[in-house]
Amino acid sequence: MNIDQALEWIHSRLKFNIRPGLTRVEALLKLLGNPERDLSMLHIAGTNGKGSTVAFTRSILRQLGLTVATFTSPFIESFGERMAINERPIPDEKLIFYVEQVKPLVEQLDADERFAGITEFEIITAVALRYFADEKVDVALIEVGLGGLLDSTNVIQPVASAITTIGLDHMDILGSTLEEIAAQKAGIIKPHTPLVSGRISDEALKVIQQTAETKQAKHYQFGVDYQVEVLEDEYFNYRDDHFELTHLEKSLLGVHQVDNAALAIKLSLIYAEKMKLSLSENAIRKGLQATFWPARMEQISHRPLIILDGAHNVHAMHRLLENLKTEFSGRKIIILFSAIVTKDITEMIKMLQSVDNSRLILTTFDYPKALKLEEFTYLERDNVELVENWKDEYHVLKDMLKEDDVLLMTGSLYFMAQIREYLLEQKNKQ
Repeated sequence: MNIDQALEWIHSRLKFNIRPGLTRVEALLKLLGNPERDLSMLHIAGTNGKGSTVAFTRSILRQLGLTVATFTSPFIESFGERMAINERPIPDEKLIFYVEQVKPLVEQLDADERFAGITEFEIITAVALRYFADEKVDVALIEVGLGGLLDSTNVIQPVASAITTIGLDHMDILGSTLEEIAAQKAGIIKPHTPLVSGRISDEALKVIQQTAETKQAKHYQFGVDYQVEVLEDEYFNYRDDHFELTHLEKSLLGVHQVDNAALAIKLSLIYAEKMKLSLSENAIRKGLQATFWPARMEQISHRPLIILDGAHNVHAMHRLLENLKTEFSGRKIIILFSAIVTKDITEMIKMLQSVDNSRLILTTFDYPKALKLEEFTYLERDNVELVENWKDEYHVLKDMLKEDDVLLMTGSLYFMAQIREYLLEQKNKQ
């Protein structure tokens, strides 16, 4: 088996799509020797902000000299990013090794109707846990795929859990109200296991708090058990009952990243305390400054200024619009946007149309669920431009940008992945 064949087999399981429930992944993990029982882990759920919070937490914990594994989705540059150790994606040969180990087990389970139809996400969850256990990592940061309660990552027993944000997304699966979605996210809360929550609306927070009380899980709330004060540029102050950190600098652009950084600090402090590790102020400062997370308000070019941001749902789009006002007020913003059909594209376009001094261009990209431009021709009367080939359009826009202009490419993270790969290729050719 080569890497293309290994990935082709993993992706072939997409035909089973999303099938919430833990029965299948538990059966597969049992056949793999239950690697999750040998790992020290943190579990992170939320509508948005999971990836950035994982990135900040990883960077802080690495300052302690720990080997830190991360399980995240989707990938931006290579599939192996989804299961990485110390920011290094799983090597192709290792991924092939685990696919060859798992494939016959999946075929064995397919023969039993109770476990048949294991999905792609369930397979990579199991592979990641086996890989991390084999490599004897010090800590694994596990990002929830979808929801929480019935997500295949919910087989783990973490040292602590986190819920970043709650917004209306994946409503066909998770529920149509913030309370219903919060109940799914709160499903990751384990008995007597600390929980840190981010900036969450009252109605959703109430559900999380009730679940935490039922599970007798100590709940650390944003604004109550830890606070932030946003300063100018990329600086902020952090305070909790034991720590006061002033003028912290974060490397990721955007006001909302203060919330994610603060949650990561609290989560790291709890982990360090539980594991009897000493986490210094200097380690936190260095960790925040060293954090990198692609396609989240990422400046891919400075002259001209080109920003990539995976604002892939309405909640993330609100954050993006806040950041545009804060970071680029008064500048002309050219926006190239695309999304997948499972998202509220119409609402996101309306939001982008509200950006002052902007020009909005809608495009499509090479992905099965990418939007079809013919369904949006009515937008042309609202001065939204429709462009089929985003690569050609990128070169046109780049050449016409004035010194103070900003080119923002945003939308689906799958779209961001393709843009990022292309732009880095172009840079390497220069």
